[in-house]
Amino acid sequence: MRILFITLLGLSIFSTLKANTIFYLTKIPNLKIYELKASNGIKYLVAEKPFRVGIVQNNVQCDVADNEEIKKKFPIIKSNFDKYEKNFLQKVNLKYVVICKNLKVSDIQTAGVPNHNVKTLIIDIGFDKRYFERSMHHELFHMIDDSYDNLFSKKSWINLNSSTFEYAECSTCTNKLGLSLIKDTKGFLTEYSMSTASEDMAEIFSYLMTDKIKLSEIAANDIIINKKVSFLKNEIQKIDKKFKFD
Repeated sequence: MRILFITLLGLSIFSTLKANTIFYLTKIPNLKIYELKASNGIKYLVAEKPFRVGIVQNNVQCDVADNEEIKKKFPIIKSNFDKYEKNFLQKVNLKYVVICKNLKVSDIQTAGVPNHNVKTLIIDIGFDKRYFERSMHHELFHMIDDSYDNLFSKKSWINLNSSTFEYAECSTCTNKLGLSLIKDTKGFLTEYSMSTASEDMAEIFSYLMTDKIKLSEIAANDIIINKKVSFLKNEIQKIDKKFKFD
């Protein structure tokens, strides 16, 4: 009985140490390890309790995802992040992917929350399945952009658009939130692309990583998108010459 008690006490202390270490690294409470053995070094964590974090009044919140849903969707999550080599992820400061459900920022539903300062990307496993895979690359691009904002000049990007077009001041300052592909693109893949320069870049990048063939077809008939694709490819390869799209 004494041996069992000591063993259980040891396991409890070990679990507490792991939880404390995860919080120290990610600044997110209530997480546990899901997968640590990805070849590119990503550590996958899941919420074991709902959490709230954020610089502004803990404005980021997320719930616990169902175990069966995680089991079903984790291969999809991992296969998408496996497209990135370890060296590249180190350069753009991504080490931890946090999986949860019903992710919100200031009560607005969102697919992901990147934070390159703590090398963490939170993703909503319950996000619209039509855009789920693209959303992971979209959010990862924001980490790339934040880590290398000197490369992704918003002024240069804006100059690629028609002189009569103007982005909104922020991505939540507009009703242009649609994620479906626009039939008549005219320089933009989706409605959301028209919200801000950063979101426009992220949408282009998400197609580069998930449907490069479709994007090439569009770019062949849309000179603005063609220029945007070239811009992103050139800047990404300044970070890593060996980077592979899709």
